[in-house]
Amino acid sequence: MNIEDMLLGLLQNNLGWILLAAVLIAVIFKGVKIVPQSEQHVVERFGRLRAVLGPGINLIVPFFDKIAHQISILERQLPTASQDAITRDNVLVQVDTSVFYRIIEPEKTVYRIRDVDSAIATTVAGIVRAEIGKMDLDEVQANRSALIATIKTNVVESVENWGIEVTRAEILDVNLDAATRAAMMQQLNAERARRAQVTEAEGKKRAVELAADAELYASEQTAKARRVLADAEAYATQIVAVAINQNGLEAAQYQIALKQVEALGAMSSGAGTQTIVVPSEALAAFGDAFKLLRGRG
Repeated sequence: MNIEDMLLGLLQNNLGWILLAAVLIAVIFKGVKIVPQSEQHVVERFGRLRAVLGPGINLIVPFFDKIAHQISILERQLPTASQDAITRDNVLVQVDTSVFYRIIEPEKTVYRIRDVDSAIATTVAGIVRAEIGKMDLDEVQANRSALIATIKTNVVESVENWGIEVTRAEILDVNLDAATRAAMMQQLNAERARRAQVTEAEGKKRAVELAADAELYASEQTAKARRVLADAEAYATQIVAVAINQNGLEAAQYQIALKQVEALGAMSSGAGTQTIVVPSEALAAFGDAFKLLRGRG
């Protein structure tokens, strides 16, 4: 008996077991499904939704259940979309938007919407046009963060029934046509010129105020100096009055003679050669003053 006859006999005797093993392997292959961490699988039985398989090892009924859809649950980014919108002050703008989302309920996404990306893009375009139409151009430029938050909120409410979570909605750029940009540049230059004129006027005003303050300060100081001199003169006059009251006429004659001597000294201290004519009465007064001085000495 050769080897071929032995193998043929073995197969004939164990054909049932071999077929059973083959069926068992097929059942295991069909009934055990391994789902990756980044996916969820939608299972159908006779064309109807049966279950949603999560990551890991899952069991299904072989030959009755089948994996109808393999859905990635990773975050996705829609291609950057540009849409025209008209602001409340009738300015045409072109808005570039980008949306990030992920599928969290595959059974809703599969059976409620056909083209998810197109549906979200259309929804975002309509919401962007509606929201920009409520705002002036300056508000669109200044309140972009608030506009983005409003757009995201509205998009989330619109796609909620599709089993989708919108994680981010961004306005990448707001573009204007050439005529509008030129008008805005002209307005910007005019505003800069106005600010420069205001700054210059404020500087001149401040300079005038400082000059006035300086003059006022100088006047105050002059008045204070005059007040001090007046107080000193009053004090000297008071001293003289007291002396006259105590010493009588002799003190008054002494003060007059002293003033005359001081006046003569001031006249003779001038520059150049000077000739001073002194009246005889003045000489007599000087003599009386010298007498008084000697008397005091």
